[in-house]
Amino acid sequence: MIKQIPNLFTLLNLVFGCLAIVVILQNGIIIQYAADGTQLIDIPEKIWMASLFIGIAAVIDFLDGFVARLFKASSEMGKQLDSLADVVSFGVAPAMILYQFLRISMAQEEDGMNASVIWLVPAFILAAAGAWRLARFNLDESQSFGFKGVPIPAVGLMVASLPLIYWHNHNQLVVDILFNKWVLYGIIILLSWLMICKLPMMAMKFKDYTVKNNMPKIILLIVTIAAAFIFQWLAIPIVFIVYIILSLLYKQQPS
Repeated sequence: MIKQIPNLFTLLNLVFGCLAIVVILQNGIIIQYAADGTQLIDIPEKIWMASLFIGIAAVIDFLDGFVARLFKASSEMGKQLDSLADVVSFGVAPAMILYQFLRISMAQEEDGMNASVIWLVPAFILAAAGAWRLARFNLDESQSFGFKGVPIPAVGLMVASLPLIYWHNHNQLVVDILFNKWVLYGIIILLSWLMICKLPMMAMKFKDYTVKNNMPKIILLIVTIAAAFIFQWLAIPIVFIVYIILSLLYKQQPS
């Protein structure tokens, strides 16, 4: 029974991913009209709960590996189960967030509410790329202390930050960028490519505790703390970009 504890953590990751999807789907577009007849389109604030659930899933995803090592209960089943949970929590759920953001973007255009669903389908490229990345990861035994391509939890958290940035940001330029369909398509393509590419990316695991061998992780930690204080939720995409830059600068090969 003890050996199943890590798998229970993994299933809990999956449950929170499912909860995120439920919250996203329950948030329809709100259409209101100003006194001058101007149409105002928005999404309910409750969608931020999806970001919360994805964040909790990420914490659990980190803990299940720790628990597996603690109880010496690593298994092939656990590895496969972890990927199945990740594709829901960090692939499908974030793709649904992008789907809703694309809906808002379309709705703001003239006759946008009648736009073809084909304009929204690209959101699911992210989920497909995530599934591809996880399948490849499961077949590759060389990614213990480094990754080939950006790990799907990092991409999931990046997308999950968008509702939080939207609801806690007072800069109209940022809002306009978030609801620009071409920007959203660009985000989808870029994040999908980063997952399936084979660029060396660092894993947040420590081979040892020397400063020299862990310098990029230390820099990332400092940037994360500083950015959180200065930029609040905007810190997440900033840290995501810094993570990629540090990985490429230090070129840590998977091993």
